Amino acid sequence: MQHYWDIIVSSYTGYWNYLVGEISHLSWHNYFWWLVGLSLFAWTAEILFPWRQDQPRIRQDFWLDGFYMFFNYFLFSLIAYNAVSNVAVDFFNSALAWLGITNIVAFQIQSWPHWAQLLLLFFVADFIHWNVHRMLHRVPWMWKFHQVHHSVKQMGFAAHLRFHWMENVFYKSAQYIPLAMIGFGLKDFFIVHIFATAIGHLNHSNLNLSYGPLKYVLNNPRMHIWHHVKELPEGRKYGINYGISLSLWDYLFGTAVIPSNGRDIELGFPGDETFPKTLIKQLAFPRQKMNFINNWKVLLPMAILLGLMPFFPEPHLWGKLRWVAGGAHGMQAMDWLDMLWHGFPILLLMRLGILRLMRKQPIT
Repeated sequence: MQHYWDIIVSSYTGYWNYLVGEISHLSWHNYFWWLVGLSLFAWTAEILFPWRQDQPRIRQDFWLDGFYMFFNYFLFSLIAYNAVSNVAVDFFNSALAWLGITNIVAFQIQSWPHWAQLLLLFFVADFIHWNVHRMLHRVPWMWKFHQVHHSVKQMGFAAHLRFHWMENVFYKSAQYIPLAMIGFGLKDFFIVHIFATAIGHLNHSNLNLSYGPLKYVLNNPRMHIWHHVKELPEGRKYGINYGISLSLWDYLFGTAVIPSNGRDIELGFPGDETFPKTLIKQLAFPRQKMNFINNWKVLLPMAILLGLMPFFPEPHLWGKLRWVAGGAHGMQAMDWLDMLWHGFPILLLMRLGILRLMRKQPIT
């Protein structure tokens, strides 16, 4: 447990120092000021060349979406994600070591020209994101989280990063192993991420853009506005135009649909009239609709994975249980906390099993 506690502490302090450095020091590899610059550029373009002339320059939920931008880009990592993901990566590496795997890089592309490496990273990451986006629309419990993004009623650049923090978990978890197997570096991620952010801002902007022939490759406002339409075209129950940066995948797999000029279509989703309007309620809404503590499909993998961590040289829980069975002599508070941490999912699973058995018993 001490090992993971040290990772959590170092993650918080490290990311805080990084964020302070991002804000206080200008550089070409600075996410914070690139985000500010791209946002000001997109907003200025919307003011000068608006597609929907009657839409206010400071549209509905403008400031809410502005907060979402910085929350999802920076603050969420500071609050939780960076620490949790670092623990997960360490756990993943421990599991690989337990299996005798020390390197998961399967494709050596370091000899490729740099531009070719960046292009491959861009296409692979975007295809992964396209598939995750499709799942967000097709899997009911994932759609609950994605409704936050589709609750936008007036489209503008800042709506790009209006999404539930769980989407960070979905997207980044899905891309971790495939991109690690190709062996990309952080500088590569930076370049691709900034380019994808620019395209995402433009996709959601109030601009009449389609990019001409490039519309079959790059996502654009005329196409993406239809992804947000409230009443989907007939036969398209799960949505259309899933492209993140590239429209290519939608044209290749038959999900590209642009029925007409979408400038004045109604945005949202059926039933969005009752969807929460404030930040806190939006972020809490999916959790209110989902009861993980009574879902064995969630508890079972948690019990197996967390209960067996760190696999090598032996699961912590097993070691602590043997210690307790021997009298628990010398156990400190951190040791008890470690046992609770690894055993809690198993206790929840046992609780669920007992409750289900009790419901099957006849009432006497």
